[in-house]
Amino acid sequence: MRMREFQFDGLVGPTHHYAGLSPGNLASQAHAGEVSNPRAAALEGLAKMRRLYDLGVPQGVLPPQPRPSLSLLRRLGFHGRDPHVLSKALAEAPELLHAASSASSMWAANAATVVPSSDALDQRLHLLPANLVSLLHRSIEAESTERVLSRIFADTELFRVHPPLPACDALADEGAANHSRLVGERGVVHVFGWGRRAGSARPERFPARQTHAASAAVARSCALPESATLLWQQRAAGIDGGAFHTDVLAVGNRNLLLLHEHAFVEPEALLTELTQRLGSDFRAVLATDRELPLADAVAAYPFNSQLVTVPSGKMRILAPLEARENARALEFLERVRAEQPLVEAVEYLSVNGSMKNGGGPACLRLRVPLTDAESGRLGARVLFDDALEASLRGIVQRRYRDRLQLADIADPALVEEARVALDELTQALGLGSVYDFQR
Repeated sequence: MRMREFQFDGLVGPTHHYAGLSPGNLASQAHAGEVSNPRAAALEGLAKMRRLYDLGVPQGVLPPQPRPSLSLLRRLGFHGRDPHVLSKALAEAPELLHAASSASSMWAANAATVVPSSDALDQRLHLLPANLVSLLHRSIEAESTERVLSRIFADTELFRVHPPLPACDALADEGAANHSRLVGERGVVHVFGWGRRAGSARPERFPARQTHAASAAVARSCALPESATLLWQQRAAGIDGGAFHTDVLAVGNRNLLLLHEHAFVEPEALLTELTQRLGSDFRAVLATDRELPLADAVAAYPFNSQLVTVPSGKMRILAPLEARENARALEFLERVRAEQPLVEAVEYLSVNGSMKNGGGPACLRLRVPLTDAESGRLGARVLFDDALEASLRGIVQRRYRDRLQLADIADPALVEEARVALDELTQALGLGSVYDFQR
């Protein structure tokens, strides 16, 4: 059966702001405190979706999550009516208010890990939402993510939406940002990047978020056979340099893998293993630190590009504008295009609102391979087309602010604005009343 990879993008939410909530994410730290433009960031995301759609790449949309999360603030001891909760949190613990207000669900690469039905032992599509326990502002996403995915992939004969792994440090799971599916003449390999386990080398500067135990549990839960599973450690030097997820320094599609030498430990051994498993048609382009210094790779995000297959069977790279503006990153991507006949072009897109918080084009999407039968059985109107784009653009233009300062997060009016916007977005996407405030 024909299978196509759908790009499910997270729509930027109305509380998108720069609070520097993510240790190890250098862009997030660098832009902390700056004024944001949620409307422009959301429109950039929609423009990226439109470009993929025009290229013939199937595109889906995931909604923002309700923020600020007043329920989180009340669990943390702030009581009273909404305005009082917000003002007290801003005065006493602004970091908690910003965590409760983060629009981080826009980075859908962290939403879940996906295993297509063709690879799973039970022949169902599996989606396992990430628990994201490493950071408070992301840990509150898992419940809503499971609910939304369960609404979209509701047909239990075709789909299996798992609950997140138990929320504990030993099973810290960051989703598909640490996962790549590669396909060669000999079969399929799912590469799970992990950062820590007992006895392994650990970064010194920044935390390693993904655990080996979590990656193994995800593979088992998603019914992956051992022959299709490969767990490989992230390199500590890469994490310390700002590669908080694997997809900051590596991206794969079909039989092609682009990676930096600091993405994984023993990269040459990894490529040898992949060649043995996938076959002689496997291709890789490895950037050395001499060619592309780690600092440039992290600043410009050439690996956090979308590497996609277009209807011709060729591939395209959709990179952030920052990669074109960085000479070393640009040279590397041009080398990829020159050396790999499968890659027909490299395009550069503006996702600056996301990049300032450390998320490139690849961070904004969750890859979901679907057969035609499966894509026809989705339980919502989440597939991108002209009508959906017009509806979503209209809501963003009407409901999103074009300027948001850190102190604005405590504005009670923002809570109502965000709820109105989210209510309209979820109705446009055919999700119905999926959030608590809608019930």
